[in-house]
Amino acid sequence: MILVRACEGHDEYEACVQLQVETWGYDASDVIPRKVFIVARKIGGQIIGAFDTGLPNAQPRGGPESLVGFVFSLPGIKPSDSSSGAGPQPYLHSHMLAVREPWRNRGLGTELKLQQRHEALERGIRLIEWTFDPLEIRNAYLNIHKLGAEVRRYYIDFYGVSSSRLQGGLPTDRLVAEWKLDSPRVQAILAGGPHEKFEVIERIQVPAAVGDWKASGTHRHRAREVQQQNRNRFQKAFAAGLAVLGYTRDEEGNGVYELGFPHKGT
Repeated sequence: MILVRACEGHDEYEACVQLQVETWGYDASDVIPRKVFIVARKIGGQIIGAFDTGLPNAQPRGGPESLVGFVFSLPGIKPSDSSSGAGPQPYLHSHMLAVREPWRNRGLGTELKLQQRHEALERGIRLIEWTFDPLEIRNAYLNIHKLGAEVRRYYIDFYGVSSSRLQGGLPTDRLVAEWKLDSPRVQAILAGGPHEKFEVIERIQVPAAVGDWKASGTHRHRAREVQQQNRNRFQKAFAAGLAVLGYTRDEEGNGVYELGFPHKGT
């Protein structure tokens, strides 16, 4: 009963605004307003919605009242790379993905990302990037294990102060996911088949309890300590040429980033 398609019209864009507030608790300083969605669509960005057409009074193609998730991206240009001789490259920066709580853990985030990939490839765009919180285990699992994104950049306090309740008052440190849409690695992972293996040089762990620590005034310092320790390890690893190429969860639910040397050309 879920329809995934491009959002259309002011009412659906406004529904995306309201879902931001519902998901992150943003105040006016952080929320992306409706006008930005309108401009993004005009200049080549993406606002892709998931609509539950089985809801009461839902239309066959959904509508603002049946929006249960969305993904939003902006277009960008990578500058020329003199070392490889590559010219400027168009790409999409995926800024936001949200799914309403009752519809989470059903694979809807994956569906939205796959539609994002399909639409980008139809336009000849082969790269999508986005930032994500290194302490969010489920997001990392989706980005790396299920979608096949790679990571080789770490930004400290990227957004500055955030009103998001999920941030827990910690600095907005972010990893950068690089999703090479038609690479052999991504195609193999999405197809569920074998893909090129790599030697794991380093593992960086995120405790399963870190989300609870972030939400607790009593234990927030523990989350901050993990953030600081992992920040230092990621920065050293990336400076040495390593990249995040794998991600697992152990029996206790801890997240584990697996780092190795990327294959030539990746």
